[in-house]
Amino acid sequence: MSAAVNNTSRNQGLALRRAIISNIGWVACGLGLLLVIGPLLDIVGVVVFHGISAFSIKLFTTTTNGTAGGLLNAIEGTLVISLGAMLIAVPIGVGAGIYLAEYGTNKLGSAIRFLSDVLTGTPSIVLGYFSYIVFVTTLGWNFSILAAAITIAILIVPYLARITEIALRQVPNTMREAGFALGASEPGVVFKIVLPGAVSGVVTGALLALAISVGETAPLIYTAGWSNYLWNGQLTNSPIGYLTYVIWTFIDQPDSQSHALAFAAALLVMLVVLAINVGVRLLVRRTKLV
Repeated sequence: MSAAVNNTSRNQGLALRRAIISNIGWVACGLGLLLVIGPLLDIVGVVVFHGISAFSIKLFTTTTNGTAGGLLNAIEGTLVISLGAMLIAVPIGVGAGIYLAEYGTNKLGSAIRFLSDVLTGTPSIVLGYFSYIVFVTTLGWNFSILAAAITIAILIVPYLARITEIALRQVPNTMREAGFALGASEPGVVFKIVLPGAVSGVVTGALLALAISVGETAPLIYTAGWSNYLWNGQLTNSPIGYLTYVIWTFIDQPDSQSHALAFAAALLVMLVVLAINVGVRLLVRRTKLV
């Protein structure tokens, strides 16, 4: 009887110890989660509170006047730069991803992957300084949309290439073999069978690259400059406005109107990036369901 009682007491002690350790672990995890999301929620809350209060019709219909006015020129500039960068980067990045996935088992493929990883880890401000030396000064383009778009394209091409490669590698080899068995050529198999089968992954990579281009600041400071006016259609020798410049510069001004524009620009960038990420998640979920 005494042995049974001792075993019961021992089991109860072990269960109590495990419960205490488990609760301590849950508390530690909760504190860690709070430390991670606490600052994020604080930043989002501050930006949303001050940004919404600065929203008005004037904000979207007038251009910046010094540190006052609206953000029409900055919104247009961000759209033009991002669109230009995507037009340059998507064909190059997707093409590189196709090569890496289908033909990149050689030394050239390994070199491209290595250079892509190096470029991905390069600070964007270094890339901006490089573009300033090459495009702005050496080629004489000055601050311009073309210099900015090419710089952002260089920044996002590695992401497009690697995401495209991963997406294409997930297409089963049986689909390739079926295409060859039906007499399709190698380019036909790639562009009519493999690429359509991985289109969701390619589009996801493009959307993520777009989100990166919208949120960049450092490369544009060296290449796009700043302008209070709408884009005049010139590709070179014409600076252009963009939202991240407003965030970076106007928040340091002493007046409240500049701060309001900075918070409004920050909220716009945050909403655009959030919409892109939600779109990516919906696309991935829909693909899995299909």
